[in-house]
Amino acid sequence: MAKLYFKYGAMGSSKTAQALITKFNYEERGMKVWLLKPATDSRDGVSTIRSRIGLSAEAEVVAADFDVRAALVDHPGIDVVIVDECQFMAPAQIDALRTIVDEDNIPVLCFGLRTDFRTKLFPGSQRLLEIADSITEIKTICACGSKAIVNARLDANGKIITHGAQIMLGGNDRYVAMCHKCWSKQIADQKV
Repeated sequence: MAKLYFKYGAMGSSKTAQALITKFNYEERGMKVWLLKPATDSRDGVSTIRSRIGLSAEAEVVAADFDVRAALVDHPGIDVVIVDECQFMAPAQIDALRTIVDEDNIPVLCFGLRTDFRTKLFPGSQRLLEIADSITEIKTICACGSKAIVNARLDANGKIITHGAQIMLGGNDRYVAMCHKCWSKQIADQKV
């Protein structure tokens, strides 16, 4: 029986690498993968998914008005759906992925962030937390060695930003994974 999986982690936890490795594993067994990425994530090009360790693949781009369930008919014989950066998907698109699992018996694996730089849920992640069959944290560590759970957004001077738009694309140049204690302490120290 197919399931809806949500695999989340902080920045730098290898979510994209794991998504691409999962794609490879399915394809190595002769299975057909439908790889998706939200249009919001254009860091590596419109349709390219690239991990920090150099793995990459082309994916179908999911715009805000993209009907995932309706588009499935254009991909006959799909064995699995893999979504990178799923936090940028609309809740209705997450519901459509749930329908693919329930009605088409196709597993869907979603990889992404749980929360933004303010520690608030992304809408796509919130919906996955509500309806996924399996929820797995992909762990990474803070510079202090503790488990990182915060995606701290940095300004040009390396100071933590706590206000602004929820979505601002960037990698290690703009974000750093931190434990909550270090994040809170650095914010407090910046105010002094």
